[in-house]
Amino acid sequence: MTMFDDRERAFEQMFVHNEEARFRALARRNKMLGQWAAEQLDLSGERTRTYIDEISHSVVAAVVDEALAERIRADFEAAGVSCPEDQIREKMAELMAQAVIQVRTDEWKSNP
Repeated sequence: MTMFDDRERAFEQMFVHNEEARFRALARRNKMLGQWAAEQLDLSGERTRTYIDEISHSVVAAVVDEALAERIRADFEAAGVSCPEDQIREKMAELMAQAVIQVRTDEWKSNP
């Protein structure tokens, strides 16, 4: 095997690893977003768990982020919660940053 083949394989492995980490971070962000939204909606018990599951199981993609922000905004509006869409998007970005840190920390803990 040539050095070029080794480098290509390493690059492919890094790409797969980065995509997996991105997916885990987005999934974690969606769960935290569902928790935050459930708190804003003053949900409790099984309704909270169901809502968090619905939000956290959203497919992870940019188009879904638009749908997720719109869903939460509509849920807030229906419940009489005043929260502009840009605030929801800010929360999504904040939670994504937290999720990335958590995923990286989890990876570091499992691979010291």
